[in-house]
Amino acid sequence: MPATNPILPGFYPDPSICRVGEDFYLVNSSFEYFPGVPLWHSRDLVNWRQLGHVLTRPSQLPLPVGTKPSDGIYAPTIRHHAGRFYMVTTHMPTLGNFLVHTADPAGQWSEPVKIAQGGIDPSLFFDTDGRCYFTSNGTFWAPVRGAYQCEINPLTGEQLTPTRFIWTGTGGSYPEAPHLFKRGGYYYIMMAEGGTAECHMVTVARSHSPYGPFENCPHNPVLTHRSLMSTIQASGHADFIEDQNGRWWAVFLGYRYSEHGFHPLGRETYLAPLTWTPEGWPLVNEGRPLPATLALPDTGLPAHPWPATTVRDDFNAPTLAPDWVFVRNPEPAAWSLTNRPGWLTLSCAAPSPDDEASFAGIVRRQRHFEFSATALLEFTAKTETEEAGLVVLMDNLHHYEIAVTQRSGRRVALVRRRIGTLAGETAPADLPDGPITLRLEANRRRYRLGFAAADGTDHWLGEGEVRYLCSEVTGGYNGVVFGPYATARGAVGSSNQAGFDWFEYQPLSP
Repeated sequence: MPATNPILPGFYPDPSICRVGEDFYLVNSSFEYFPGVPLWHSRDLVNWRQLGHVLTRPSQLPLPVGTKPSDGIYAPTIRHHAGRFYMVTTHMPTLGNFLVHTADPAGQWSEPVKIAQGGIDPSLFFDTDGRCYFTSNGTFWAPVRGAYQCEINPLTGEQLTPTRFIWTGTGGSYPEAPHLFKRGGYYYIMMAEGGTAECHMVTVARSHSPYGPFENCPHNPVLTHRSLMSTIQASGHADFIEDQNGRWWAVFLGYRYSEHGFHPLGRETYLAPLTWTPEGWPLVNEGRPLPATLALPDTGLPAHPWPATTVRDDFNAPTLAPDWVFVRNPEPAAWSLTNRPGWLTLSCAAPSPDDEASFAGIVRRQRHFEFSATALLEFTAKTETEEAGLVVLMDNLHHYEIAVTQRSGRRVALVRRRIGTLAGETAPADLPDGPITLRLEANRRRYRLGFAAADGTDHWLGEGEVRYLCSEVTGGYNGVVFGPYATARGAVGSSNQAGFDWFEYQPLSP
């Protein structure tokens, strides 16, 4: 089958990429989810496997109770220099800019190294003379919007030169995500402008000095889908990479509509070829919109597919698979893979999906418009506040769930839908004792939730519109996630636990 975009479907925005020999490494923003900064590896730029996450410890990524939706980790940049990997990012709203480093990207990364210069969307550039330039966006903190820069010691974070304003961009709103790089005697700077929605774009300028003055590219923007009825919308926030054959490529974010004007999968990662004009200016996809078919050109690199991931997680491994994350820092006592080997155990803790807290549960990104998710749950509520099930979540004010709970002493299943301050439950359906198979299905317009009876018959209890879990309604920068959860819905002191024997995710469409 031909390779297609996006190369990382689902909520994987703000891509940054580096190459070490024949290996490519890529990272994405993760906001309020933990672990933070998904880390990917590829040999051909098309097939990617997730190595894990860069920020795996609360000391690297504090996301306490009260962390707002879309706070946390903003736009990371990954770079490699002299045998060491560096990832620099912004923690909103408390830590500010910091970097971590390692010799082994699949291993443990260092504790955060703070960077004094403000702004967001920071980047690193290592020049041939060994100097390390730190560039960030001054949109929110500086008197003039644009890119600011200084030199730092990347191991200590010490700022070695004063911060200098270097480029304002081309006049688009919200100039951000600056990256500095070098080619053919020129220093090039790129930025994202226009805001991270339909007006998003990538602009470029160059200079013989890393501090400018910079000359704007005559072909700006070098990438945009603004004002186009394109399959891919909001293209921008790019990073450029040269492969081992001397060809250049751009990775960037964009999104696809599920139905007109709504994108539940969030901002995804795309790939496009980058060429250079005779005058030395870059053009993404030769200055044309990406094809509506989403087909990718041949990268010219040997195809390197990875073993396919299984659709079912039996929770038999000692650690969670890398596509599972928590909402904020999890409470260690709220979940376990060892209390009952082969099962995911979740405690009925007080926080629920309604709260700006870490509820007991794990979630994964929705990566396809149409899918089926199924899980086997063993749980009996002792009170009407205790429940366990599957949640479909955009944020604490926008989510749907299929819940097993208790009503009037009866074991029941119900569907709850929350849209802002409005919340409602379907009529409860009586359940027999024993394990129950929970069901979630999605198409481009609706999520359907229910359970399967012992004879395999599906009982669909409720539906929720896709659009109400999209950022066009909710605000923020994320995409939809879903997974098993348990809660006591505000009640403190519950000792009840829910057990999930397996979880299955089956794509039904691209």
